[in-house]
Amino acid sequence: MTQRLRSRQQFQAVMAGAPVAKTPHFALHRAALSSAHEGRALFPVADAWVGVLLPKRWAKRAVTRNAIRRQIYEVARHRAASLPQAALVVRLRSEFSRQQYVSATSDALKRAVRAELEQLLAPPRSAPRVAPTAEVRHAV
Repeated sequence: MTQRLRSRQQFQAVMAGAPVAKTPHFALHRAALSSAHEGRALFPVADAWVGVLLPKRWAKRAVTRNAIRRQIYEVARHRAASLPQAALVVRLRSEFSRQQYVSATSDALKRAVRAELEQLLAPPRSAPRVAPTAEVRHAV
């Protein structure tokens, strides 16, 4: 089960750091749950906390922002088991082309948003191990 960020202090605590992952349209910010504000824990439950930041600058119509917001929360709900126990904020950082996605509720836009979110929220892959090169000796 994921929790939703509700307060301004929670968002500020998460947004203080640099993004931990980026896609062409989204950035993911992350913070530890140990943050405190005025002597109170900002995140009282040890769980994955998810917040959404969709500026009007990048999604002018409310229907577009709401459609993207619903996709973010749905992907987070499906990935709840693999999300870390941390506070996460998904931030829209560039506009989806209105020429390409004419309708805010089009299946094409929903698929594009979902594909980027799956990539953004995917567990980090460990670096591929490189096998040590065996030294080849030639007999002369």
